[in-house]
Formats: sequence, structure tokens, C-alpha cells
Amino acid sequence: MYSKINRDEEYKHRLLDFIKHEYEVDAISITSAKRGFYGETWRLDTSNSAYFLKLVYAHEYKPVYERSFPVVQHLCDHGIDFISRIVTTTSNNLYSHFDGATIGVFDWIEGENTENDATKIDEYKMLAKVYTVPSCDISMPSENFTNKHAGDFFEKWKRLNDKQTLSLLERNRLKIEHRAKRLDVFSKLCCRDTSGFFITHGDAGGNFLVGHESNFIVDWDSVKLAPPERDAWFCVHLNWAMVAFHDALKQNNINYELRPERFAYYCYWFFFYYLNAFLDAHAEVGIEAEAIEEFIDGWMANNVEWADGVR
Repeated sequence: MYSKINRDEEYKHRLLDFIKHEYEVDAISITSAKRGFYGETWRLDTSNSAYFLKLVYAHEYKPVYERSFPVVQHLCDHGIDFISRIVTTTSNNLYSHFDGATIGVFDWIEGENTENDATKIDEYKMLAKVYTVPSCDISMPSENFTNKHAGDFFEKWKRLNDKQTLSLLERNRLKIEHRAKRLDVFSKLCCRDTSGFFITHGDAGGNFLVGHESNFIVDWDSVKLAPPERDAWFCVHLNWAMVAFHDALKQNNINYELRPERFAYYCYWFFFYYLNAFLDAHAEVGIEAEAIEEFIDGWMANNVEWADGVR
């Protein structure tokens, strides 16, 4: 889901002028870039280089976006070279503000957004390298194993007035309520122990760029101090993937045993996270209600089925 706001030439000129003044980047063209779930993204070209611009206007998401910049810089300072490198302002700030939005400027990374079995091995190796970076000297959100997203979803459900969406949710009520109860169980279980936390991405597979010579993991907006299961839950039902993830940890001398209760927590947590995102998208950009029902028994079905077996 990308921003569908149509920007006129006056807006583009103002943005280019701002970038030239704030970053001393003399651009010759700006084009829309279809990257990222939140925000408005652009590719900016100069005579000899290219940059990636991301603007976040949503009030509730701007603090999340802003908190990610020091962490990205921290990773770069510790030798992580497969992420988006930040371009600082002339005042050496990591981000700035334009037209009510938080704006970040990054080096452009050439590559195709790809996620398949072949990319998982490299993805896990890259994430394991990130886990070796010390987190004690950088501030970032820390996992608290909340079940808040389930509560948020049911509150949104109460406020819905679209008959089609209400009908499809009602047809799936028992299934959704079961998953909410399971999330609550594992939320209470996991919050007893907050050890074994590392710098995690949260959606590395969905932001994996395959380049000509190197691969990259981009969009670190949701970076969080959390257990590795936050990055690995997507393939928890695949034995080969879990072996590969464990091997990547071992090869990087990370002494951590993956825990089924944490995997189960993230399976249910992300179910409600994405379900909320679908409801928001339905309200804001008008995606079809059927897409929500397809999601409930769609690509996460194997993960939820696996989590249902955890006792």
C-alpha cells in the first residue's frame, strides 16, 4: 500500500528547493518511488548520484519514523553496510521537517524488492550480523509483549458502519476471538522474561532488495530491541528455514535458543497488526473488504496453525 496522493508541480518544486537548501543536494529530477508501506517516497537524481526521500505525514507514525534514524546511524557506525545510509542535513541532523512531514534522505539503493526461499538464507545471515551490534549505547523501543493490537482491532470493529465489512468480520468472529485469546496467553507468558533481546528489524523479508552485486535490508522504521523470533516468525512452520536461522546465529557466535512461546506470540501479534492495517487501509484508501477476509485465512494461515499447536 503506497501513498496515492497526487502531487502537483508546485509541490515538487518546493520539495526540490527544500532539499537543495537543507541538504545542499542540487537535484535535476524527482520521480515517485514505489517503496515502503507508510509515507510518501521519491527518487531524487542529480547529475552524478541518486537519493531516496521518504516523507511521513501521519501524526501517529512520525515519532516511530524519527526514532529509527539514530538506530540506523548506529548500525552504519558499527559496520553494517547493507542498509540505507542516511544523508544528513547541512546542520548535521539525521532528519528534517517539510510541509508538516518528517523527511529522511538516504543514498539510493538499486535493487528489486524480492522475498522467496532463495533470499531467506542471505536475509538470516544479514540479520544475525545486526544482532552482533551492541545495543547498550543507543536508545530505541524495547519489546514489552503487549496484546494491544487485538484490543485496538476490537475497538475499531465497534466503530465500523460498513455493512459488508461488518458481515465478513461476523462470519469470522470465532476465529478472530480465538486468536485474540491465544495472543493474550502468550503475551502474559512472554512478558515474564525480557532477556535475549537484540536489534531487530520486524519485516526484513518484506524489505529485502536484491541488487546486481549485493543485497540490502531497507526500511528500518519499526526497529526494536526484541528477541530474534520477531524476525524469524514468518517461516517458523518451515523446518529448513529454522535450521538456517539457527545456523546463522551460531555462525555469528550468538548464544540464543529460539523459543516456541515467543514464536507463537509473534504469529498472533502480527496477525492483529496486519488486520488493523487492512482495516485502516479500507477506511483510508478504499481497499476491497474481501481483501480483509482473504487475509484472515491467507498467507498467515500456516503460521497461525503452527502457533495453535504450541502449548
